[in-house]
Amino acid sequence: MGKLMSAYLMPHPPIIVHEVGRGEEHKIQKTIDSFEKASRNIESQKPDTIIIISPHAYVFSDAVSIDMMEKVEGDLGQFGAYNVKMEFQGDLSLASDIVKNAENEKIPVAKIDDKMINRFKLSKKLDHGSIVPLYFIRKYIDGFKLIRMSYGFLPFEKLYDFGVQIGKSIRESDRNVVFIASGDLSHKLTPDSPNGYTPNGKVFDEKLLNLLRDFKVKEIINMDKELISDAAECGFRSVCVMLGVLDGYKVKTNILSYEGPFGVGYGVAEFISESYTGIGLLDELYKIKKERIDNIRKSEDAYVKLARESLEYYLKNNRIMSVPNGLPEEMIKTKAGVFVSLHKDGELRGCIGTIYPSKNNIAEEIIRNAVSAGTEDPRFYPVELDELDDIVYSVDVLTKPEPVKSKDELDAKKYGVIVKSGYKSGLLLPDLDGVDTVDQQISIALRKAGIAPDEKYTLERFQVVRHK
Repeated sequence: MGKLMSAYLMPHPPIIVHEVGRGEEHKIQKTIDSFEKASRNIESQKPDTIIIISPHAYVFSDAVSIDMMEKVEGDLGQFGAYNVKMEFQGDLSLASDIVKNAENEKIPVAKIDDKMINRFKLSKKLDHGSIVPLYFIRKYIDGFKLIRMSYGFLPFEKLYDFGVQIGKSIRESDRNVVFIASGDLSHKLTPDSPNGYTPNGKVFDEKLLNLLRDFKVKEIINMDKELISDAAECGFRSVCVMLGVLDGYKVKTNILSYEGPFGVGYGVAEFISESYTGIGLLDELYKIKKERIDNIRKSEDAYVKLARESLEYYLKNNRIMSVPNGLPEEMIKTKAGVFVSLHKDGELRGCIGTIYPSKNNIAEEIIRNAVSAGTEDPRFYPVELDELDDIVYSVDVLTKPEPVKSKDELDAKKYGVIVKSGYKSGLLLPDLDGVDTVDQQISIALRKAGIAPDEKYTLERFQVVRHK
């Protein structure tokens, strides 16, 4: 029977490697000291295999990925340190078992082999998110096999489930395994951060590390998605998978260090698996998610309910539904442009709308645009039946657009914006997450329209009544 020895959260700043930092690495000495301590501990555990999940490996929107190659190698040449090279034998047997168990649970997995690499013209090299932690580990121990993987932009519960299947595969093997979750915390930690600044960066880092210290798994998986997004992190999904790997274990936690001298949060944490109890949280996490969606459904108004029922009807019957009876009078007697937005697990899943009314009334506008948002948004593949239980809807009813002479008449929270240049036009709704200024709003609308910033264009504004 295999054993999960431990798991670690490790950041991956290339500057921490002496050959890259060339003396500047002393600015993150706390992190270096923690890497050294963690690596010595890993040496004492004598793992046969190390599994590392990196946000800089092969990241897909709709699947996790896992290397299925006999040998993996890489260097830090992109950071000027070509002499920092490493090569590992892959653990194909354990990797294959992880894939099998994940696919049995309907977790989409992209198997990265030579065929996949050639098909999509991917790099075969190890990424720096893997190399940086392994650089320190290799100082103390060698000869282990490596499995590299990456998360996908799946629901947090599904990433946790993937971790559960990794843990199951380890126990079913004959390997002693250490799991590394590679990832930085907020990239917007200080006003001088090159990635921008938000006070939520510090809030996110402190909250996550405190929850990890107390091993409050349910609270981590259900953290505020807007806070996570605003923090601009790259390690949270790695943590979700790591927590799943630890599911059912009695765990001793230790936050080894935290610092953020370059405007990026670097946290190092150790999780020692003391014993396996078999009492996991996966079912409870899925139950919490279902209850959250159920509560949203109960609070839907007529506009949102109609959008949901329209898409559900279309996917189940392959035709557009008729306007139902019992709708509010204004939905039947009023015409307006309508946008329908779909979100899944906090991420946009589709948004289509009409600036001006194209149907007999608002109800028909909603019915048609809900179907379009779910099946015709070119940014996404069409919504499938098994996704319907996870979709959250919003409906924006637009006022008639009016021209404005300058951006001084705009307000990103109050007004939506339309940009036009010849036959090209782009629209952005008001009060969107992450769009805080008029300049941001106009820039995004121009990009959507394919209008260069230095082209001549006109501006229009409109307001919306938002139904959520």
